Amino acid sequence: MSDIRTQFHAELDGIQAETVRLAAMVTERIPWGTEVLLGSDLAEAQRLIDADDDLDVLSIELEERCYQALVLQAPMARDLRAIVTALRLVSELERSGDLMVNVAKAMRRLYGSEMDPKLRGLVSRMAEEAQRLMLVAIDSYAEADAGKAAALDDMDDRLDTLHTEYIQAIFESHRAGNVDLEAGVQLALVGRYYERIGDHAVNIGERVRYMVTGWLPEHTGAARAAARTEPDGPDA
Repeated sequence: MSDIRTQFHAELDGIQAETVRLAAMVTERIPWGTEVLLGSDLAEAQRLIDADDDLDVLSIELEERCYQALVLQAPMARDLRAIVTALRLVSELERSGDLMVNVAKAMRRLYGSEMDPKLRGLVSRMAEEAQRLMLVAIDSYAEADAGKAAALDDMDDRLDTLHTEYIQAIFESHRAGNVDLEAGVQLALVGRYYERIGDHAVNIGERVRYMVTGWLPEHTGAARAAARTEPDGPDA
């Protein structure tokens, strides 16, 4: 292998390592933001919000490295998929970090409002599931494990179920007079933030499958569309 190719693959390894580091930073923010929310800690909320700058800096640096690799090396096949996947993962991770910032900001709007034990318990469980999904997603990327990546879609069902239970619990708490309308809206948004982190983890899994196998969910839809237009297809 030429020195240029050796350097290129070393750069790919570096991009992957930094992407995993970004994912670790994001994953750590899930329990951090949850503690801020449940503890109504205004000072810690501000620290979490300020710490988002570190995620943004690393995200921008990684994007620049990916673009440089694309322009200077013109990679093909799996190397190209690896760079495109890293770019997409950086976007998914950066947005997930933003969602935990949103949780901290929601806590400030909820400050002084009481959250009943059922809601607190559901928030904790949603956070645990969101963190679990993100950990599996990034493990699938680090290990290039398409099977683990494919499992994320089914794993996300548990978080979706918890989110549904959580929204119902907000309504129940509101009817009981424990949560006013404004607080109920903020609590509903918090649940949506955790649910969206799960969606980002599933998206990461899909991109890992693409990196490893070249398959994307859109390919299935494209194949169906092509079949419908064939002379002997279902519409013939």
